[in-house]
Amino acid sequence: MTCKRKVELGPRSYSIHIGPNLLSSLGALCSEEGMEGYALLISDDNVDKLYGETAARSLREAGIVATRMVVPAGEESKSHEQLIRIYDAALAAGLERSSFMIALGGGVVGDLAGYAAATYLRGVRYVQAPTSLLAMVDSAVGGKTGINLPQGKNLIGAFHQPALVAADTMTLRSLPLREFCAGLAEVVKYGVIADPSLFDVLERKSPEALMEDDALLEDIICRSCEIKADVVRKDEREGGLRAVLNFGHTLGHAIEQVAGYGVYLHGEAIAMGMVFAARLSEQLQGFPAEDTARLLRLLQHLRLPVARPEVSWPDVAAALSRDKKRAGGTVGFVLAEQLGTVRYGCPVPADVLERVWNESGEPWSRSKE
Repeated sequence: MTCKRKVELGPRSYSIHIGPNLLSSLGALCSEEGMEGYALLISDDNVDKLYGETAARSLREAGIVATRMVVPAGEESKSHEQLIRIYDAALAAGLERSSFMIALGGGVVGDLAGYAAATYLRGVRYVQAPTSLLAMVDSAVGGKTGINLPQGKNLIGAFHQPALVAADTMTLRSLPLREFCAGLAEVVKYGVIADPSLFDVLERKSPEALMEDDALLEDIICRSCEIKADVVRKDEREGGLRAVLNFGHTLGHAIEQVAGYGVYLHGEAIAMGMVFAARLSEQLQGFPAEDTARLLRLLQHLRLPVARPEVSWPDVAAALSRDKKRAGGTVGFVLAEQLGTVRYGCPVPADVLERVWNESGEPWSRSKE
């Protein structure tokens, strides 16, 4: 069974396809959207070994001349160096303005390839073919693209909507459990900002059981995409409402940078950021303490961290001061009033930030597995 959703953005509208074995029909889906001719298929060295040939074969069968290009796996690939490599590969493959790029992989590949598509020849079309849960429920939808700088995450980027999203749920079977759980952190976020019923679903099954329940997993991905698509429809370029999607991300991005990219998976950092945001919400928005406790229990149930990491507050505070979403020298946090209702752009005094940080439990660290 395949779920299909639409991101309604006028002339930039596009479809999201979610279901099993979609990589085998990727070429046909591209053709249906009017994409033909030359394409650059961008993946990382882990995903390419697993799914690169399946995707390339599908494109060939649809008459699309696709060139495969591989970047190293990991957050470090969201860099100027890898971006230039993509430009070079696109030129060598003969890509013109009528050509397109395909991002086959997780969030790193999607962000990097999307930014390359946004800037190559002043913009070509691209397709998101996410292979991680986190990318399927979050980063592949919405048109945010970018690369990192040493000073912070996603400081260089552009809004560039994909022409198509094709999420093959069978690829999730190859994910390590840790990465699958990290993707569930973004689903928890949707529960906090828009749909508490997602909590009920996630509380009832272990991550291992979720990985094996194809129908339920497809439902969860579809609902997550519906929520994000609705927010993006109302605020495509993050002028206001779209900021609600950053619940837990303000501190999470700072933790990723300070700890060193790769020490924590993105979803793990976001989980810690959500705990921090929930505790801030208690003090500043009247968020019920029992809901904070419920959030902590759910994150622990999903094998995600809930205590502050083993990094120093001054370093984290410095990273927060460089956050790309700051305005007037202040970073606005997304805070919850109750499960399903949040406020964005909330200023938090520096002394409150530090106090809540110090109250966030014993230091917790996790090295790469």
